[in-house]
Amino acid sequence: MNPAPLLKSDIPGARLLNRGKVRDIYDAGDHLVLVTSDRISAFDVVMDQGIPAKGIVLTQISKFWFSQSTDLVKNHFVSDDVSTFPEPFCNHVDMLKGRSMLVKKAKPLPAECVVRGYLAGSGWKEYSKSGTLHKMDLPSGLKNSSRLPETVFTPSTKAEEGHDENISFDELCEIIDRPTAEKLRELSLKIYNRAAAKAETKGIIIADTKFEFGISDGEIILIDEALTPDSSRFWPQETYEIGRSQASLDKQYLRDYLETLDWDKTPPPPTLPDEIIENTSKKYREILEILTGQTIEDVLK
Repeated sequence: MNPAPLLKSDIPGARLLNRGKVRDIYDAGDHLVLVTSDRISAFDVVMDQGIPAKGIVLTQISKFWFSQSTDLVKNHFVSDDVSTFPEPFCNHVDMLKGRSMLVKKAKPLPAECVVRGYLAGSGWKEYSKSGTLHKMDLPSGLKNSSRLPETVFTPSTKAEEGHDENISFDELCEIIDRPTAEKLRELSLKIYNRAAAKAETKGIIIADTKFEFGISDGEIILIDEALTPDSSRFWPQETYEIGRSQASLDKQYLRDYLETLDWDKTPPPPTLPDEIIENTSKKYREILEILTGQTIEDVLK
């Protein structure tokens, strides 16, 4: 089963608060309804075409990881059973099933909480030039995709438009007070380390990821998504090899294709070939099954 991609939700009678790169956020009284579309962005540009079933994968993987970390930090998840959502959402089960969540309202904290266990992406680019990661010194001799000596918290700004910017921990403390910043670092590292250990038992390396947190009822909670192929690098252990870029079950496949094009990474995006769309969808579906044991068909029963 490969349902037609949902590029844009439309729920008559519901108040749309925000249509982000991937998620449509609706007001639901004391709660929000997050609808995860099949839109996909790369280099902060939303592609014109969607990836079939992607929104279902993101929702179900997030739900899985939320359930794994409740003893470390509360999260915003309430339910993904659309029939229990308030009206008018409960009247749109066919569109929303598997790809939507009823969540607590929270005030988002203005930072992306990035955690890195391996040297990859922009981290590798910085290290290969300067021997640093987010301006922090690292041992010499590390290679592309090397495991870091210890897991590192590398925050960034959270831009509504354009690119997020990497910042130091001290710079984070200028945006958010230091005690809160220290708590975000502590929580991010704990959630990542637990998830990475669990994923390794399933043959997957979580090279890095990013979290978002908010304030609800005066306390920090985990919001948005958690450890998805949009927000993380997932590497199969069986093909992992230090010194090169890795095969991955995440958005990196699309990024790698786009890097081969003569495109300046600004709108409008290039048209994606059918093969790239299909293969990206397969990678998302595969990581859902590996991590959660579920298939898209299971979710949509």
